[in-house]
Amino acid sequence: MTPASLSVKSRYVAVVGAGAAGLLAAREFRREGHSVVVFERGNEVGGTWVYTPRVELDPLGIDPNRPIVHTSLYSSLRTNFPREVMGFRDFPFVIRPGENRDPRMYPGHREVLMYLKEFAREFGIEEMVRFETEVVKVGILENGKYKVRSKKTSSLNNENNDNISEIEFDDEIFDAVVVCVGHYTEPRIAEIPGVNLWPGKQMHSHNYRIPEPFRDQVVILIGCSASAVDISRDIAAVAKEVHVASRSVADETFTKQLGYNNLWLHSMIDSAREDGTVVFRNGKVVLANVIMHCTGYKYHFPFLDTNGIVTVDDNRVGPLYKHIFPPALAPCLSFIGIPWNVSTFPLFEFPSKWIAGVLSARITLPSQKEMMEDIKAFYSTLEASGIPKRYTHCLGESKFEYYDWLASQCGCQGIEKWRKQMIYAAVENIRLRPDTYRDEWEDHDLVLEAHEDSTKYTSIS
Repeated sequence: MTPASLSVKSRYVAVVGAGAAGLLAAREFRREGHSVVVFERGNEVGGTWVYTPRVELDPLGIDPNRPIVHTSLYSSLRTNFPREVMGFRDFPFVIRPGENRDPRMYPGHREVLMYLKEFAREFGIEEMVRFETEVVKVGILENGKYKVRSKKTSSLNNENNDNISEIEFDDEIFDAVVVCVGHYTEPRIAEIPGVNLWPGKQMHSHNYRIPEPFRDQVVILIGCSASAVDISRDIAAVAKEVHVASRSVADETFTKQLGYNNLWLHSMIDSAREDGTVVFRNGKVVLANVIMHCTGYKYHFPFLDTNGIVTVDDNRVGPLYKHIFPPALAPCLSFIGIPWNVSTFPLFEFPSKWIAGVLSARITLPSQKEMMEDIKAFYSTLEASGIPKRYTHCLGESKFEYYDWLASQCGCQGIEKWRKQMIYAAVENIRLRPDTYRDEWEDHDLVLEAHEDSTKYTSIS
């Protein structure tokens, strides 16, 4: 629904997370007139784009008490979409001069982080961020407001010059909370019959950084995502053999990958054995050292206490109206960044504008009953189509329709035609050139159109 109120409210809003979604949300909320605090557990903005060579002590990431590393970046990671597609609409991801900059169309992760930091500086977002401050609990008060408990960690030197950590807890009341924490820290693990007795090493791709530890080993990767493709090729440069197991291929599949003499694609694993061998559904048996699960992540909000109103069931966060608002708690609790299989950064803009406008009462939501009916109809459509619950937030082919709908609610322009075409071209390029798509691009007219569009915005220096 569109604007219906002349009195615009200003709210005190907590944004949890200073990654790409949190940064854009903070900017849009302040533009709308809200007062904003962004909580960030790290010491810099960027979220999952902040690389660290550190990995977790639990390589599978299933110990609930493990110290968590909040990034899944590997050293060689480059974007899997062109920089033109990834840039925010009014702050394009253009090539910038300077030392250690990456001018490639598909840049490495360091260039993405530098871009996000430049965005934060350009729009004065860093002044709203409380760094090294982790949200440990968000609770609902009787008056509809939210109590946010945070934990700030400071490093100090004592009289013996020993470095010690000082922890300080703080409680603060907010009118609204927006969750922008991403979903790349809680691994999903494939179920493999017999794996508990299998003597090799298991790990999740969350804890992969560099290929060298896999030198001369036989490695099995489970999954067919972009990270699985990247990591399999990364490791193949040093490993004895690399075998990729995928659920999305026929059971008889056994294919050597073009350009490699030690990389094979298989159907899914059937079982693992105590003698160290792994049996695939295609009948092949491989004696392996490592099984790496490139199997995605679970939504995880350990700090959020909604008295059972919002739950995560088989990776469905719900109930959420349009993947954003829980009807019983709308508009004062919302989520940005829940959908996946999307081309990230620019598509955070529409949810941010929508939430900002709803919080100020400039835009009205449907009634709680109407939102719940919409959610139930959506769930019924998924079920009738045979789509598993865990794919509730996978937008796939519907992503452009979804984001254009959000844009219409905000009264702003939808996704640019060139951006849609470039995303389609990028996906096709991945299919045709899985090993070289980042360095071979033929649709130069789209690049030119994107660059011409970027000249509309004067915030680029």
